[in-house]
Order: sequence, then C-alpha cells, then structure tokens
Amino acid sequence: MRTALRRVVFAAAFVAAANAFPQSMFSNAPYVPTPQSTVDRMLELAQIGPNDLVVDLGSGDGRIVITAAKRYGARGMGIEIETNLVSRSQYEARRAGVADRVQFVSQDLFTTDLRSATVLTLYLFRELNLKLRPRILEQLRPGTRVVSHDWDMGEWEPDIAETVPAPDKPVGIVRESKIFLWYVPARIEGAWRLETPLAAGEPSAVTLAQRFQHFDGALEHAGARFAITGGRAQGAAIRFRIADSAYAGDYVGTAAQNEMSGEISRNGAVVGAWKAVRP
Repeated sequence: MRTALRRVVFAAAFVAAANAFPQSMFSNAPYVPTPQSTVDRMLELAQIGPNDLVVDLGSGDGRIVITAAKRYGARGMGIEIETNLVSRSQYEARRAGVADRVQFVSQDLFTTDLRSATVLTLYLFRELNLKLRPRILEQLRPGTRVVSHDWDMGEWEPDIAETVPAPDKPVGIVRESKIFLWYVPARIEGAWRLETPLAAGEPSAVTLAQRFQHFDGALEHAGARFAITGGRAQGAAIRFRIADSAYAGDYVGTAAQNEMSGEISRNGAVVGAWKAVRP
C-alpha cells in the first residue's frame, strides 16, 4: 500500500510540475524513462527502416535511438541537456554494439536543427510539445513521422493515436501509455492554377486555406466559384473533393513545393488527371 501511495504521489507531482511553473524555468522535462514496451510500439508505428534518421528530443538514457539502431538498422541522434545522461547513453550504445550508428549531444532541444530527421520522437510535457510545434512544422520535411509518448500537440490532431499496456511504466496510476503519431503535412496553403481535361479553357484559379493536415478552399472558373472540401494532407499525399461542377470528383495525388498532381475519381472510377502549379 505504501509503495502504491508513493507512486501516486510521485505521478501527481510529476504532472503538477508541468502546470505550476512557467516554461522559462524548464530547460527540458524531468527525466522519466519511456517503458521499453512503449519504445517498441512507438518505433513499430513509425515504421522505422534502415534509411531513417531517428532524432529523440530529451533522449534520457538513449533507449529509443539505441533500439531503433539495434532492431531496425536505423541511424539515431539523441538530444539531451543533462551531460550525465549523455555519458550513460554513449555507454549503453557501446554495450548494445550500435555506437557507430548513433550519437548523443548535450544540447538545448529548442535550439536543435531538426531538418535532417526522418523520424522525431518525444516524451515531453504537452506544454513543451506546443512550444516545439512551430519548429517541427517549419523545419521537418513533409512525410516526416513525429511520435510522442503520452502528450499530444494540442490542435494538431494525431494521424494515429493508441493506448497500449505499459506494465513497466515508472509513473502513473494506470500502467498504460498513450502514443501519438503525426505525419508532417505538405504545405499547400495559398494560390494555385488547376489544369484538368474535365473543364475546357484556361486553367482555373484555386485558393487553399490550411490548418495542419486539413485544408479547404475554392475554385474559380468563368465567373463561377466552387467549394473545395474535405482536404487532407498526410505527408506529401493529399486528397480533396470538388462538387457540383464540371470539376466534380474526388481528387487524390501528391504535393511538392510548387506542384501538385494526381487523379480524379467519380463513384470509384478514374475519370481524368489533374495538375496544379503555383502562379
């Protein structure tokens, strides 16, 4: 009973610390290890492979990037402000035989250059996730996978969310972990010129407004205006719908910085191709 009570008190103090103090007082979240069972599921959800670079912010004892390297052949970088934990991680990497594939850096995670990551992992307070969110969306390439243990990203809803058993979890009343995964969406907000053989004449003007992976907008052609609805970007893969016009259909395709293209379907059958470029 006393052991259970201590766990409850510690968990409550852990959560209260995130809410009771301003973020300026934290250089990072307190070190609490991610259960190995949760690490395994985080990496499974992210579909780690040998071509990935896994960057773990607040890497603690290094178990996430070490597991990614040992089990999947990935490369890894752990960012940890506590030098004693960096030393411990380096030792654990040597012991696991992956020291040639991973590195650990003593650094403030809010100054870390994230651009080389293909997978970003986090076990930080929600407030820290929110503070990092603009840098994640700005620096990471579309399709980069972001995986967080327990804490979400506020209005940026996850593409995948799971609750998994975590019997080895050191904090919390219930021994389970929440895992959230996001695909960094392509940035497609703004003006485009749409071309498709479904409508004759000059390319049509498209204007899109985007909120994280969701977007909508309007198409204008020959004085008429049609709504674009249900838009979603999962990495570079996009889809949206146009109704009640010659352009009507379900649009799927891919987006690059200044060009999008794909196919149009009606009732499950492909009826044409489409392409859009920034003017």
